[in-house]
Amino acid sequence: MPTKRVPTLSAEQLSEVLTLMKGADSVELKLSVPDVDQRSVVDALEMDPVGAQIRQVAFFDTPDLALDKVAVVVRARRIQGKPADSVVKLRPVKPAELSPSLRKTVGFGVEVDAMPGGFVCSASMKGTADPVVARDVFRGRQSVRKLFTKDQRTFFKAHAPTDLQLEDLVMLGPVSLLKLKFTPEELGRKMVAELWIYPDGSRLLELSTKCTPDDAFDVAAKTKAFLSNRGVDLSGAQQTKTRTALQHFAANIA
Repeated sequence: MPTKRVPTLSAEQLSEVLTLMKGADSVELKLSVPDVDQRSVVDALEMDPVGAQIRQVAFFDTPDLALDKVAVVVRARRIQGKPADSVVKLRPVKPAELSPSLRKTVGFGVEVDAMPGGFVCSASMKGTADPVVARDVFRGRQSVRKLFTKDQRTFFKAHAPTDLQLEDLVMLGPVSLLKLKFTPEELGRKMVAELWIYPDGSRLLELSTKCTPDDAFDVAAKTKAFLSNRGVDLSGAQQTKTRTALQHFAANIA
């Protein structure tokens, strides 16, 4: 059987990602695992599902995904045993085009997400929320606006369509998921596994690890070697959690 080829970046893409990382605060290396391989990957990496944390994630957009069309993501999460959190994200973005004052805002960060054969840079304004308020928003009993801070609302207004307010958005979700943090001894660094379970029964398993921009290529090489040694296929088509959720729920609304 021929060896599967792992997608790699072209010289032009490599130059672009290097430029993006110079202006980023962090890098997250990601790999989505095909549904048919999820059970074998869990066994190969010796993950213990009992240690996973339960979460719910919801996105907010219009039925025709007006925010998605202008590269804005609005998301909130309910987290077992912890405060809820929320984010207004701009993706893709070029760090050089962001103002210094915005970069200094508490809760703001720039991150490059890299996966086999691709990458994207995002700018996020994060905040925390009362878990009771988040529960009520998810149930449709509270305004979406209640989940977001003043800085998040300002960031949203600066990038969303001018005629669109947070109160105009509909909830896309929620999606239930299990998040597991584990540290393989062979790799020597923390990894995260998230299993997203969509209402139609489909699942998306994503493996990830975070690092600084300076360490990104070294961490990527070591993580790739570790996963390959454990028999994890790195050549499969990549899916993103956000894209899959938006398409799923928008289609149902339509």
